[in-house]
Amino acid sequence: MVEIELDGQKVEVAEGCMVMHAAEKAGTYIPHFCYHKKLSIAANCRMCLVDVEKAPKPMPACATPVTQGMIVRTKSEKAIKAQQSVMEFLLINHPLDCPICDQGGECQLQDLAVGYGDGSSRYEEEKRVVLNKNVGPLVSMAEMTRCIHCTRCVRFGQEVAGVMELGMIHRGEHSEITTVAGDTIDSELSGNMIDICPVGALTSKPFRYQARTWELSRRKSVSPHDSTGANLIVQVKNHRVMRVLPLENEAVNECWLADRDRFSYEALNSEERLTRPMLKQGGEWREVDWQTALEYVANGLQQIKQDHGANAIGALVSPHSTLEELHLAAQLMRGLGSDNIDHRLRHAEFAPAAGVQWLGTTISSLSQLQSVLVIGSNLRKDHPLFAQRIRQATRKGCQVHAINGQEFDWAMPVAQSVVNAADWAQALADVAAAVAQEKGIDAPVQTAASNEQAQAIAKALLSGERKAILLGNAAAHHAHASSLLALAQWIGAQTGASVGYLTEAANTVGAQWVKAQPQAGGLNAGQMLAAGGLKAALLINTEPAFDSAAGARGLDGAQMVVTLSPFKANMDISDVLLPIAPFSETPGTFVNAEGRIQSFHAVVRPLGDTRPAWKVLRVLANLLGVPGMAYETAQEVLAEIAQGAEQVPADILNNAALAPMAVRREAIAEPVVARIYQLDGIVRRSPPLQATADARADGQARDGGAA
Repeated sequence: MVEIELDGQKVEVAEGCMVMHAAEKAGTYIPHFCYHKKLSIAANCRMCLVDVEKAPKPMPACATPVTQGMIVRTKSEKAIKAQQSVMEFLLINHPLDCPICDQGGECQLQDLAVGYGDGSSRYEEEKRVVLNKNVGPLVSMAEMTRCIHCTRCVRFGQEVAGVMELGMIHRGEHSEITTVAGDTIDSELSGNMIDICPVGALTSKPFRYQARTWELSRRKSVSPHDSTGANLIVQVKNHRVMRVLPLENEAVNECWLADRDRFSYEALNSEERLTRPMLKQGGEWREVDWQTALEYVANGLQQIKQDHGANAIGALVSPHSTLEELHLAAQLMRGLGSDNIDHRLRHAEFAPAAGVQWLGTTISSLSQLQSVLVIGSNLRKDHPLFAQRIRQATRKGCQVHAINGQEFDWAMPVAQSVVNAADWAQALADVAAAVAQEKGIDAPVQTAASNEQAQAIAKALLSGERKAILLGNAAAHHAHASSLLALAQWIGAQTGASVGYLTEAANTVGAQWVKAQPQAGGLNAGQMLAAGGLKAALLINTEPAFDSAAGARGLDGAQMVVTLSPFKANMDISDVLLPIAPFSETPGTFVNAEGRIQSFHAVVRPLGDTRPAWKVLRVLANLLGVPGMAYETAQEVLAEIAQGAEQVPADILNNAALAPMAVRREAIAEPVVARIYQLDGIVRRSPPLQATADARADGQARDGGAA
């Protein structure tokens, strides 16, 4: 540790730290533009000049290492004068367009110009102009004349997103940040460039000219998409979601958001929203009131139960639903006497699991891994923020290995990639055999283990201390999912690696926890959707045509199909549509991949006659005479489930126990995996996301393959 004196205060920091780090520890603010705590040091804006004793000139705080006994003054006349000179220089070419700038009110340059700028400029020459650039549907580069060349966006692309989509060309006053080849910005993390831009050069294209920052209310929420559980700040005006920004949480999403989390809000006020209950009569849809709709559903379910028994009724629930909704759906079905409920819509195998399948480690630990084996995942597109953390680990020397059905560009170095394997289980069995050979023990299955790739993966997993085996969405949906898990667990037990699923949706872990899947021999999602046999089906926040492996052909013989959705969905197969609130209009809880329980409140009032799904399920249960469902608030439901826990209890966070392993070689179908902007109903209906290169790409790469 090194001790320095900062503005008369003694500060102790680690050797190798910069003056800026010492100032942060001491709570002293030093003005800056190019410095960002998550990016490398560039030292090119010079706004952070400070007075260092015995130094011949002011020094940049972000790039000046601390030394024992160093004396630093951040507010001396010498430091202030230097900072004022830099501000004058930065404003030479900056356009005077604060009144029309989208960044107005939250602009670092604007804020610092008040404290360090002059009231007038000494420069009368013409200001430079940078031409507009169209770089896609999410990020606007229409005002790059404002750019001060801090290069935060360039470094973000290189270091965090893993793709250098922006760069600086030319020199002097002709310098500009551009895509160079005139391409679009296509990274799945591109929206973060907007956040880190300290001026109004990069702005949000969907939000552009929609509202001023001081007009917006800021409310906390949690992303309903992938299993990261990214923390959000939802900005609201006139009961309408206007923008979504990251809420910093180092343990979950740090200060980043995936574009899926940031721009999906555009669907919340789309024309596809369902705002009143609807009944299909004589092949025509008509709007009705809630009482009529709920009584129609309740009477229909009671009649079907009386005629065909409770086992003729089933529910398919989305793992993007809240914990409260999943719990009440399970209670409703079992109260009716049916165990036909499932959230595993895209699965091909439905083997019972002993405990909850989860990440197997903490999200934050992904950044510190020394070796990782990923099985059946397009990591970068399925889980952008997990991929970002593993990408940071590779910068520290982590070796990444993959077993997949095809080659994917993860924007990070991959040491070994087993692609187009005849059988994933065979490829994993080869790795297990190589581990056994290295340790001199018996392999779990008989296999040659002669290939070099398996041996390299085995050696990497046997070395180091921090390692993980992660099964992706395609591995979870695989027809041999239980074999893959058992082999992965054997390898993990022998190498000391954690083993877990990346998990597909916001509440995949929560759905397992509240038992939103068959427990006593009920029909699973595959049986309900493919084999048929149901006379009544409840589709809660799900669209089988997009969300299931089997489609909806098994519902053709149903007498009643009821869809609970925020959107006009399943209109071709449904008899009743009930408008339920999306995450922005209801309180609820999501459980992320690591088992973290995160609750949130509604940020806007429900649109039209929309009602929170937990209330709809409760009222429906009351009409059907299901006991024990007299909840008054969503918090009461959560209290019953969690009993004050902040994490899913450790005793149930166990992956399936080791099962007898056999490597089966019969041909099977390709695992069904949602593409990046097809994951759920909200994402599917966001116009800016559907205009991206990822969404437009014909035949976009999907996880899995012939396995």
